[in-house]
Amino acid sequence: MKLAYWPGCVSRGFTPELHGSMELTAKALDIELVTLDRANCCGAGVIAEHNQELADTLNARTFALAQDTGLAMMNICSTCQGAQSECQERLDADSAYRAHINETLSGEGLAYTKDKDGFTNKNFLWLLVEDVGLETLKSKVKRPLEGLRVGPFYGCYVIRPKQRLGYDDHPDRDLYLERVIETLGGEVVEYDGARRCCGFPVITMNRETSLKQAGTHVGDAIDAGADCLVTPCPLCHLNLDMQQPEAAKVVGRDLGLAVLHLPQLVGLALGYSPKELGMPKHIASTVAVDDRVAAMA
Repeated sequence: MKLAYWPGCVSRGFTPELHGSMELTAKALDIELVTLDRANCCGAGVIAEHNQELADTLNARTFALAQDTGLAMMNICSTCQGAQSECQERLDADSAYRAHINETLSGEGLAYTKDKDGFTNKNFLWLLVEDVGLETLKSKVKRPLEGLRVGPFYGCYVIRPKQRLGYDDHPDRDLYLERVIETLGGEVVEYDGARRCCGFPVITMNRETSLKQAGTHVGDAIDAGADCLVTPCPLCHLNLDMQQPEAAKVVGRDLGLAVLHLPQLVGLALGYSPKELGMPKHIASTVAVDDRVAAMA
């Protein structure tokens, strides 16, 4: 399988371990990634609040770069998925608007085309289940994650609004994390925050509320017996992992729960070491997960 790969901004800035672990995991899954190095930020919804046309132009540019490869596109950020799905919906619905956006892109020799079969841009989580397939994934597992209790954390942008995110064709997308965890041999931990907002979008406006959301979700997962969380969203990872020490102060309790990127969890089951997957770079210690993985060897 060969894909046009959009790593997003965060995975090559704040969370380089995500980009690195995705490259390793792709290799083990026989996925060839054609990285869209010239692609730009999706805007994460923030740019669209001030200038929707600019946000749509930026995303149309990324789509055009992907289309030039002749490949389907994959991203590793659910926030990118949400912002780009919203943009694609607008571009596909209005040919005059699409032509206007393409006029701006013409200086680079780029144009986004509404494909009769639909331009495909999928988060790694979706691609893992729908294209790689859980049976294939299971066949490649070298180190089943037996005894590892994993709490799923989806992030907002791959579960709502469903009408924009392909749920008509794939109604179980809000169950995919659980299915992947089970396929890898782990135990799914149910807790209240799995499908709630991590709080990241409001951190610059109301820091205490944001940290309270993050701390509450982490605390709920700990109380449910989780050894770690896993998320397909690096922005959720920033709030749940990087901000975890501050979140602990806001909620008034000890936390210290490892938060893994989805490619890291998959990579562990495929045989890579925590160090190879960049887990020592996390803020919240992953030692408890490391120890369990060592015991599985």
